Amino acid sequence: MKKHLNSKAKVVLALTVVLAVALALTGGFGPQKVVQTILTPLRAGATGLTRQAQKLYSYIFRYEALETENQELRARIAELEDDARTADSLQRENERLRELAELKKEKEDYQLASAYIITWDSNDWTSSFTINKGSGSGIAEDMVAITAQGEVVGLVTAVGSNWATVTTVLDSALEVSANIASSGYAGMVQGAYTTGAEGMLRMDYLPTDAVIRNNEPVVTAGSTLYPRDLILGYVADAGFDETGVAKYALLTPAADFENMEQVFILTSYQNE
Repeated sequence: MKKHLNSKAKVVLALTVVLAVALALTGGFGPQKVVQTILTPLRAGATGLTRQAQKLYSYIFRYEALETENQELRARIAELEDDARTADSLQRENERLRELAELKKEKEDYQLASAYIITWDSNDWTSSFTINKGSGSGIAEDMVAITAQGEVVGLVTAVGSNWATVTTVLDSALEVSANIASSGYAGMVQGAYTTGAEGMLRMDYLPTDAVIRNNEPVVTAGSTLYPRDLILGYVADAGFDETGVAKYALLTPAADFENMEQVFILTSYQNE
């Protein structure tokens, strides 16, 4: 019993000390000050929580605004990029038309049909693409495809009413009679895939005493299929072939196949 009373006395004493200290800190013993002393930390905590909530709300609101702004900027960037692509495409087409006009001045007998490339079909041995024009536009097999600058692209090898297949000079099965423009040395040009020189042309059957210089232009010799003096490519390297009884030359194609979008089919011409 005494122990229980002693415990109660200790609790009361402790509370009295705490209350006395609190009253002393407030400068008096009024009940209002006591309550204020007790509530002040709670109010401070509540104020802190309110500020944090306000900051969180402001952050969420600002984040949503930034997200909306970000989406609008992305849409605007996509629109500008599309405009830039359209402008670039128009500029390239205008440039091709200017080059074509120059070609027609030089080759007045050329009748050309413009066509755009739809799909490519190329591998280690073949190189061809499909265009969006066919027999309905006057295109037939064995017609030559060139660029606006008059560079040889290839030969029409299949035709439908509104499409045609062009096998390019990069194809190892397509052979073109050609001359080195400066010297007149004659040979046959075809795709160099079989020699491991992907994307290059190879000119074979050149004389062993031929002097072949880099960057010399190689042109068509003129035949029943190809007009004379269309540019095929430029000499990049030369040497003796595998037999040792003739020389060959590797050529960089004149036509830019990697960026090709449009070709011109030579529907009629007069070979000199």
